[in-house]
Amino acid sequence: ERKSINSELWHACAGPLVSLPPVGSLVVYFPQGHSEQVAASMQKETDFIPSYPNLPSKLICMLHNVTLHADPETDEVYAQMTLQPVNKYDKEALLASDIGLKQSRQPAEFFCKTLTASDTSTHGGFSVPRRAAEKIFPPLDFSMQPPAQELVAKDLHDNTWTFRHIYRGQPKRHLLTTGWSVFVSTKRLFAGDSVLFIRDEKSQLLLGTRRANRQQPALSSSVISSDSMHIGILAAAAHAAANNSPFTIFYNPRASPSEFVIPLAKFNKAMYTQVSLGMRFRMMFETEESGVRRYMGTITGISDLDPVRWKNSQWRNLQVGWDESTAGERPSRVSIWDIEPVITPFYICPPPFFRPRFPKQPGMPDDESDIENAFKRAMPWLGDDFGMKDAPSSIFPGLSLVQWMSMQQNNQFPAAQSGFFPSMV
Repeated sequence: ERKSINSELWHACAGPLVSLPPVGSLVVYFPQGHSEQVAASMQKETDFIPSYPNLPSKLICMLHNVTLHADPETDEVYAQMTLQPVNKYDKEALLASDIGLKQSRQPAEFFCKTLTASDTSTHGGFSVPRRAAEKIFPPLDFSMQPPAQELVAKDLHDNTWTFRHIYRGQPKRHLLTTGWSVFVSTKRLFAGDSVLFIRDEKSQLLLGTRRANRQQPALSSSVISSDSMHIGILAAAAHAAANNSPFTIFYNPRASPSEFVIPLAKFNKAMYTQVSLGMRFRMMFETEESGVRRYMGTITGISDLDPVRWKNSQWRNLQVGWDESTAGERPSRVSIWDIEPVITPFYICPPPFFRPRFPKQPGMPDDESDIENAFKRAMPWLGDDFGMKDAPSSIFPGLSLVQWMSMQQNNQFPAAQSGFFPSMV
């Protein structure tokens, strides 16, 4: 029986921006983004992705199960998720999605280092940054000369590794010596790869690896083709959408250009954002040593990424420009839920004239206050002064919040006014 992977170590290896939705919550699945992951893993341009008829650009699903995995050969982390499309949902499921936004499984005590040539040489050791060693490793006995100790750490597969930790040299530095070269050769690590150590909630020392983005050898066409993989995932999603049946996907956070399973609360929050050309925003990116940094940018266009195969999709429908000339590696297209508007959005609510009544949609709760409270927590900038019941009316006159959500989940949108969401409706 496979041992369960330590969640903190898995998330540390996945990266600081990865946060999986909790089981039992509502998510939005984008097959277009799933296709991007397949294309990236096969080193194939997304222009060659085959189309699949009658598959919506997004599916609202219940997340039934999540299991964490790591490839036994490469230590590459991935997650297996079981999703089931839903036509209706209750307030409990929506609240679970909202609560999931506030949960972080990233370890508090960790460090990550990109390996240098000396770190991976057969006769050297691993040079540990002083602050990292003092923060993560047990304290050395400086009455010894030289101060040294034995460290024991476990990897993603629960294998135990033993290293000698010593403080020596001129100038003095922390080194891992005995046992380190065995670890490097066994894991087949090279300069440019990364190693991270964490101390989990039980104070256990754990370590993981990340591969640099090296060109992988192409798979033999006799094994499986890129087109076959794409058609397979799209067919599974289309069958699930038609029958409301569960389907399974695999998410690889290091290979995927972006998350394609988004918490519904996060998606709904983004749909309330008033976007326009020239709008300023921030976006979080991972730094080399597994930190995070915000980059500033401007929205330069709003259009479908693929108007033929995925018309009116919210996936990467924002064209953006970045402030810094060094931001060449930043994407030229992003999705609205990935960005943080710099200015506080506000809504111009129409006067309380005649409001047409919409029939109650199946599956929506009678009591609107619970859902409105969930959205207030997700969007604190609205406040009571703006009036939650009138917020959707600034976009679609005559709609209450619950009515707007109900129409959204059934893809029944009226025409927007004043240029809101030019290609999102």
